[in-house]
Amino acid sequence: MLAVIKTGGKQYIVSPGQKIKIEKIGKKEGQEMVFNFVLLLQKGKKLEIGTPHIKGAKVTGKVLSHGKGKKIIVFKYKPKKRYKVKKGHRQPYTEVEILKIAG
Repeated sequence: MLAVIKTGGKQYIVSPGQKIKIEKIGKKEGQEMVFNFVLLLQKGKKLEIGTPHIKGAKVTGKVLSHGKGKKIIVFKYKPKKRYKVKKGHRQPYTEVEILKIAG
C-alpha cells in the first residue's frame, strides 16, 4: 500500500511503517495526527488519483520527535560597496511514523 500526501507545502510518498521528516507542526510527541489531503492511493495493482485529492482517504501517523535540521550558511555580498552579511539557519522539522493508510 502506497500513498502520496501533501503537508507543509510539500508532497511525500508514504507507506505504513515508514518514518518521514515534515515541516514542524504543533503536535506533542506521542500524539496521533491525520493527513486528509491524499493525492494518490495505491492498493495492490489498483491506482487511484485525486482531482486534486481523494475524498474519504486519510493517512494516520504518530509524532515521534521534533528537531532542527543541519545548519546552512546564508552569505550576502556586494563587491565594492563594503556590504556583507553572514547568517545561519536551521530548519525545524517533525519526525512522523506512518501507522496506516485508509482509503
